[in-house]
Amino acid sequence: MERYSRNHNSLTREEQTLLKNSRVSIIGLGGLGGGVVESLARIGVGSLFLADGDRFDVTNLNRQILSTEALVGHPKAEAARSRVMAVNSDVRVTSCNSFLDEGNVGAAVDDADLVIDCLDSVDTRFLLEDACKSAGVPLVSGAIAGTLGQIMTIFPEDPGFSLVYGERNAKRAEGVENEMGNLSYCAMFVAALQASEAVKVLLNRGEILRNRLLIADLMALSFDIVELT
Repeated sequence: MERYSRNHNSLTREEQTLLKNSRVSIIGLGGLGGGVVESLARIGVGSLFLADGDRFDVTNLNRQILSTEALVGHPKAEAARSRVMAVNSDVRVTSCNSFLDEGNVGAAVDDADLVIDCLDSVDTRFLLEDACKSAGVPLVSGAIAGTLGQIMTIFPEDPGFSLVYGERNAKRAEGVENEMGNLSYCAMFVAALQASEAVKVLLNRGEILRNRLLIADLMALSFDIVELT
């Protein structure tokens, strides 16, 4: 299709078809999730499941690409669906206006080829990781705080989040993003890397951050990849 003609110097037509036939779940539709939705819809991932129970408020306007002044008070999942339809009406979209919990996490991952974690809660990340492992689905995770970002990719047989956050029930400080804030360019940067990881996993191509954690400090302009063992 002419729509994807600018993809074809980087992706083959066979790879474009593979993306079209792929199903991706994006959990969390804020600063990270909105950017991931935008990128995957434009590159041609054919089926998206979009989940978030939150509504936009004025504090989201500084960084969340799906938020506008007119959408303050509106559900993020509905806004994400509308955005995809406006950008690429060929994409099949299922939206879920609910927060992730034990009752709905299975439905979020069972039919997916890949899941993308754009959450802001470590406990919910562990819940999502458990569901992905049970379903045999790879997971791409990103997190931001201030000008700091991190990205990793977890396959079902990998140790995963325990190598970054410790054991699931360990005590840990929450809300570092609230202390440091979240800047628009950091959210877009990490979302772009998550989208890149997603495409590489779906196409089985390129270097993947499997059992590795990329840590970026955009203020210091430092980028480190930590081997997770």
